[in-house]
Amino acid sequence: MKLTSVFYPKGPGLTELPEQNPDQAELIEVIENHPFSDERSLARRTALQILYELDCTDHPLGHVLTTQLQNEPVDRNVRRYARQLVLGVDAHRVLLDDTIRHFASSWPLEQMAIIDRNILRIAVYEFAISGRVPTGVAIDEAVELAKVFGAESATGFVNGVLGALARDAALLESLRAAAATTDQTEDAPTDESDEEDS
Repeated sequence: MKLTSVFYPKGPGLTELPEQNPDQAELIEVIENHPFSDERSLARRTALQILYELDCTDHPLGHVLTTQLQNEPVDRNVRRYARQLVLGVDAHRVLLDDTIRHFASSWPLEQMAIIDRNILRIAVYEFAISGRVPTGVAIDEAVELAKVFGAESATGFVNGVLGALARDAALLESLRAAAATTDQTEDAPTDESDEEDS
């Protein structure tokens, strides 16, 4: 993250460049778009954006999912994995949130930054619920998302919560067992837009 001073001249109709006066400067945040290393990394970013919108609005899941995936210029595999993550997090949200509360007990989930809690939900889903992503990969990817989208302290927080969960083998086993009793979101049908794209 980089802060930049921007000078906004006062008064309409300026024909010359204004003098730069520090009293007139306003700090703005410039967020650089970091390239993601592969399709799954991009899918995680896309899923995070969808989950963020769902978490801070009352928009219906299907509408947000369809709109966001149509607006993102990404290929079919990225859309498919982003959809899988969003549907998986949604299907197991209570279990995910209870797990996060357990390992971040000093931070009430409702007071946690929306970005942070959704990064945690994605990672916990990937390695503790679906079990299809190696723990280290899921944690590394979550930390990378926190670096790009979270506050300064987010990377340490995300790494700490996920690391504590990763060390609790008994809880990981019970999470996978509990998730197995619910519907499998990985086999959810894709929408027509996925089928039309190459």
